[in-house]
Amino acid sequence: MRFGILGETRAWRGDGGEVPLGGPARRALLALLLVRPGEVVSSDRLVEEVDPAGALSAHSLQSQVSRLRTALGGGAVIERAGAGYRIAVDPDDVDACRFERLAGAGRAALAGGDAGRALALLREALELWRGPALAELPDSETARSAAARLEEQRLGAVEDRIEAALRLGEQGAVVAELRELVGRHPLRERLAGLLMRALFAAGGQAEALVVFEEIRRRLADELGADPSAELAALHRELLSADPAPAPAAPPAQLTSFVGRSGEVAEVAGLLRVARLVTLTGPGGVGKTRLSVEVAGAEAADAEGAAGEVCFVELAPLRDGAGLPQALLGALGLRENGLQMDGGAKAPVDRLIAALSDQVLLLVLDNCEHVVDEVAKLAARLLATCPRLRVLATSREPLGIIGEHLVQVRPLDADAAVRLFTERARAVRRGFTADPGLLRRICAALDDLPLAIELAAARSRTLEAGDLAGRLDDLLGVASRGNRTADERHRTLRSVVAWSWDLLSEPEQRAARRFAVFAGGATAESAMRVCGTDGETLESLVDKSLLEFAGGRYRMLETIRAYGGELLDAAGERASVRRGHARRVLELVREADPHLRRAEQLEWLPVVAAEHGDLVAALHWAVEEAETGLAFELLASAFTYLWIRGASASAAPQATALLARVGEAVPAGLGEEYAACALLAASASASGDAGQEMWQRHRAAAAKALAAAWPGDRPGRYPVVLLLWMMRNANGPDPEGAFALVSSQRDCAEPWARAAAHYVSGFGRLGEGDPAGAEHAFGEALRGFRSLGDRWGSALALDTLAGAAAARGDRGRAVALTDEALVLTEQLGALEDSADLLVNRGDHRAGDDAALARADYARAAVLARRAGSSTYLAAALRGLGDIALGEGDLAEAERLYAEALERIDPHWIKSLGPRLRTLIGLGRVADARGHGAEARGRYREAAAAADGMGTSASEVLRMLGLPEEVVDTVLSTVTSLR
Repeated sequence: MRFGILGETRAWRGDGGEVPLGGPARRALLALLLVRPGEVVSSDRLVEEVDPAGALSAHSLQSQVSRLRTALGGGAVIERAGAGYRIAVDPDDVDACRFERLAGAGRAALAGGDAGRALALLREALELWRGPALAELPDSETARSAAARLEEQRLGAVEDRIEAALRLGEQGAVVAELRELVGRHPLRERLAGLLMRALFAAGGQAEALVVFEEIRRRLADELGADPSAELAALHRELLSADPAPAPAAPPAQLTSFVGRSGEVAEVAGLLRVARLVTLTGPGGVGKTRLSVEVAGAEAADAEGAAGEVCFVELAPLRDGAGLPQALLGALGLRENGLQMDGGAKAPVDRLIAALSDQVLLLVLDNCEHVVDEVAKLAARLLATCPRLRVLATSREPLGIIGEHLVQVRPLDADAAVRLFTERARAVRRGFTADPGLLRRICAALDDLPLAIELAAARSRTLEAGDLAGRLDDLLGVASRGNRTADERHRTLRSVVAWSWDLLSEPEQRAARRFAVFAGGATAESAMRVCGTDGETLESLVDKSLLEFAGGRYRMLETIRAYGGELLDAAGERASVRRGHARRVLELVREADPHLRRAEQLEWLPVVAAEHGDLVAALHWAVEEAETGLAFELLASAFTYLWIRGASASAAPQATALLARVGEAVPAGLGEEYAACALLAASASASGDAGQEMWQRHRAAAAKALAAAWPGDRPGRYPVVLLLWMMRNANGPDPEGAFALVSSQRDCAEPWARAAAHYVSGFGRLGEGDPAGAEHAFGEALRGFRSLGDRWGSALALDTLAGAAAARGDRGRAVALTDEALVLTEQLGALEDSADLLVNRGDHRAGDDAALARADYARAAVLARRAGSSTYLAAALRGLGDIALGEGDLAEAERLYAEALERIDPHWIKSLGPRLRTLIGLGRVADARGHGAEARGRYREAAAAADGMGTSASEVLRMLGLPEEVVDTVLSTVTSLR
C-alpha cells in the first residue's frame, strides 16, 4: 500500500485503487502517524493534534484508530506502543519519505557534478507533490512545524532542480519560473542568485545586475543586512563578465584534416614569437584550411599567448575600401551607436581603440586581391596594439616589417594519397585502388589538396584507372618533378576546368551563375538567381563545386573566380547580377518592417548573413548606373544598417550614387534620396566627400522627405524620417526638423508617430519645458514598446532616465537605465551600453559611490572594446568624479585630463561629458587653492552650456549636477562678467 501526505491525505492499494479513509479525524490521524513512519506518537499528542478544540477524548481516539485499521485492512499495521501508537510501513511507501530520499540523492548527484542524474532524480521527487504538505491537519504549532520543514525541503529541491537545469544549459526553460519564485520569496538569496545566472546565460547581463540590486536593497531595508558572500561574489563575477558579441570564430569544417599536423605546430609555435605570420602559396594549396586549424588550436589552448581568435574572410570584398568595416563586423563591433549623430570616429581609429589592450589572434584570410590595403592596415594595427597578433593567408607576402613567411607547400606523397582515399570513400562506399595508381594521380595533380578533392569527387562515376588516364590526357604528364607556384596554379585551374567540363549543362549554368554570390546563399536565393533547382545544387555539392553548411551554399574562392570568368564568357553577367541585386532587395525589403518590431532579434541575423551580398549588389548597381535599384537597396537596408551599426559599409556607395545623380531628386524616390544623403553624411567612412555631399543635397532631400511624409499619410521608411529629424534638429535646420516632427505626431504609421514624440522631447527641453519633454519621451516609449522595438525603446528609456535625474528622482533614473541596458545588451550594442552605464553611474553617484565606480569601470571596458573615444571619455570623467569625492586630487586630475583629450567637442553627445569634465577640473583647482585656474575652467563650461540655445543654469541642472556645484559655476561666471 502507498500513502500520500504531500497534499490531501490519501492511501492507495497495490492495484492503484484508492482506499476510502473516512472523515477528517481519521485523515488527520493517519497523516500524523505517517510523518515519521515507525515512530511512536503519544496518545495525548494525537488527541491534541487531531482536535485542537479538545472535543476528542482518549476513548474517541481509540475508536478512530480502530476504524482506521479497518479501512486499511492488511495494507498497514497500526500498533499500540506504550502510551501511544505507531504505523508499521516501509518509509518508501510514504510519498514524503520517498521525496526526502530522492531529493537527497539528487542533491548528492548535483554536488558530485552529475547534473543529468540530479535533474532526473529531483524531477521525480517533486512530481510526488500534489498540494501543500499535511494539508488536512488541523492548525497547530506541531502541524505548522512539520509542514514548514517539508515545504522548505521542497523549495530546496526546486532550487537544486533549477541549478541542475542551468548546468545543462536549459536556462530558457527556468527564467519565468525563477521570476515567479523570486516574487514569492523576495529575500531568498539562492533564488536570486539562480535567476541572475539564468538571465546572464540567456544573454541578459544588465537584467541580472538589476536582480542583484533589488535583493540588495530589500535585505538592507527589511533586515538591515548585506548580501551573502556567495551572492556578492556572483555580482562581482557578472560585473567582470563580457557581454560583448564574440569575435567571429573560424568556420566549421565538414571534412577531416589530413597531413598538416606538423605545419599546424610550426605556425602555432611561430605565433608565440612573431606578431605577423603570413601563409603564402598558390590557390588550392590549403592555406585557408591550415589557418582554420591553427586558429582552432589557438582558441582551444587556454595557455595560448594569442588569447581570443577572430577569423575574417576577405574574399567577399570587392576592393580594399570595405576592409576596416569587415574587421569591425567580424569583431562584433557596431560602427555607430543609438545616439545617431556624426561624432563616430573613422573605422580604423575605432579598430585601434578596440584592440589597443586586447589579446587577440586576428586571422585575415584571402588577402591577395586587397593586399596593399591589408598591408597598410595590419602595419598600423600592429604598431598601435601591442597585444595583437595577425595570421594572414595570401598568394603573395604583405611586404611589411616584421612579417614572417610560411610557404604552404603541397601535401607529401603519403598524405596526398590518404586525402584522395578519404574523399573518394565519402562519395563511393568501399572505394579501393592500387596505391601506386593513386600516387600517380596525386602526383599529376601536384599534390594540391583542392585539386585532389575535385578529382576524388569523380570517383563516384569513374574507376581510378580511368581517372588517371583522363588526368594524363588533360595535363599532358607522365611524371614530373617539383614545379613553381605559377605552374601548380595552372594545374589547379586545369583540374577546375576539367571538373567543370564534366558537369551537365544545367549544372554548369547554375555553377557559373552562383559565382555572383559574395557571401554564399540560401537554397531559395540560389535557385532564384541561378535559375536552377535543389537537385542540381545538391549535385554540385556532391561534386565538390559547392559546399553546404549552416543552411547556406558557398563556393570556394578559386572555383568562384573561374565561374565568374565563364559568366562573362556566356554574356550573362549583367542579367545575373541584376537578378542577384533584385533578390537582395527583396530580402532586405521583406525584413525592414520586422526590424522595427518584436521580431527584430530574429531578423537581424537573417539580414546580417546577406551583408556581403548587399554590399556587392550596391557596388554593382552604382557602378552600372542602375540608380533606381541602388536607391531602393540603400533605403530598404537603412534600418538594418543603422541598428546593426554598419552604415559605414554603405557610405562609399551612397556618396558615389549622389555624385552620379546630382541634385535632381529622381521621380518617386524622394525618401530613398534622403536615405542616401544621410548615409553619405552620417557614416564616418565617407569622410569629407560625404560631408560635401550632405551640404549639396540636404535642401533637395529635405523637400523630398517632407513631401513623402505630409502628415496625413505615412511614407515608406520611418527610420529615415527619425534620422533626418535628429540630424537637422541638432544641425542646420532645426525649424524645418521640428515642423516635420509636428506633422508626424498623429501619423498613421505607429513607429513614425513614436519617433516624432521622441524628437519633440528635445524641442521641449530647448524651450525650458522639462515636464513637457518627459511627457513626450513617455509617449515615445509607449509607442516603441507597443511594437516590441528594443532599439526605439532604449532611446526613449535613456531620455526618460535623464529627465528623472534632472528632477531629483535618482531611483527612477536608475530603474529606467537598467531597462535600457537590458535592451542594448540584447542588440549587442557595446557603445550604447557603455553610454548607459555612465549615465547609471551618474544617477548612483550621490547615493552609492561603490556602485557608481563599478558602472564607470565597466563602461570604460565596453567603450574600449567598441573603440568609442567619446564614451571612454565619459567613463573616465565619472571615475574622476569618484576620485575627487574621495579626496584623491592627483588621480582625479589625471582622469579628467585624459577624458578631455578624448572628447570630440563638435559632437552634440559630447556636450554633457565635456561640461562635467571642465567643471571637475575647476573643482580640483579650487580644492588646491588655484582660484584663477578654477575660474577659467568654470568659464569654459558656462560658455559651452550657453551654446545650447537655453540658459547655462538650465543646461547644468539638466545634467543632474549637485545644486552647490551649479551655484559655484554660475556665481563664478557672474562675478567675471
